[in-house]
Amino acid sequence: MRIFHRTRHRPSATWRQTTDRAFTLIGNGRYEDAGALLVMAADLEPWLSDSWYNLALLHKFRRDWEQARAAGLRAVALLDRDQGAPDWWNVGIAATALQDWPLARRAWQAYGLRVPAGEGPVRLDFGTTPVRLSPEGESEVVWGRRLDPARVEVLSIPLPSSGRRWGEVVLHDGAPHGERVTDGVAYPVFDEIELWAPSPVPTHVVLLQAATEPDRDALERLVADAGYAAEDWTSSVRLLCRACSESRMDTDDGSADHHDPHDDGDAAHPGHLSHLSHRGDGLSWIAERECGIAAPADLVRPLLDRWAAAGPSTRAYRDLEEVC
Repeated sequence: MRIFHRTRHRPSATWRQTTDRAFTLIGNGRYEDAGALLVMAADLEPWLSDSWYNLALLHKFRRDWEQARAAGLRAVALLDRDQGAPDWWNVGIAATALQDWPLARRAWQAYGLRVPAGEGPVRLDFGTTPVRLSPEGESEVVWGRRLDPARVEVLSIPLPSSGRRWGEVVLHDGAPHGERVTDGVAYPVFDEIELWAPSPVPTHVVLLQAATEPDRDALERLVADAGYAAEDWTSSVRLLCRACSESRMDTDDGSADHHDPHDDGDAAHPGHLSHLSHRGDGLSWIAERECGIAAPADLVRPLLDRWAAAGPSTRAYRDLEEVC
């Protein structure tokens, strides 16, 4: 196949060695040094789509979206095939980060997805999915609603250590990194790239005294009816070792033990937090519950007072605090 009057050929040994060294540096977080090598590789083989795909990947890792878009477009211009190439997926991520919606639509369509025509943000019904917040730090897997191939709206209430809030939209990578299985269905876990749209709704933590599960459920329904969210972290959050978090995990095992027995919990191997898709209370019920509430500050206490007043003998709360 000829492109710009040049015949496609296999990359040279020098190109392969230079590219391999660059990806070793990327693995060590040395993006600047890797960038110099990938530019050198692109100079060696400018007619090779992989040269520009690799540069687009590097710019994605660096969150340099203008450069990622530019390199991605050069990569797709040199492709041998019309649909399905990962080059187009990276272009779609960069375009979404930049809110370049015409290009995002073009990229998803070229990848092979059916995208409705229109203007503004791409809206697709991709259902729910787990997403890993802060994948390079204190990771936390939460559940969210996929708005399009690259964005997830967070539906869980993240713990304050994540720095994320309920209702935020995060940009995520396209390659799954683990699975969560619920009701026999496997859901891929996507890694967050960066915050795409912040949420104005703060996170509060409160200690509940809920004598029964229905008492706890009543608070979650009350807050949901007000348009916000409450989550019983005592039953919904587990601590996993990294290997377990990044593998295929069943989220409906009903275990009341939230600490994974494989996690050593030291600084070199920190545990990863993971939210369940359903209840994980087990056979015994503990009345004291740590609960996250995502709602405006002036609404949280009135909601808690209403909840407690509806069952004064079985419901109470204390230590309400805004944490994120």
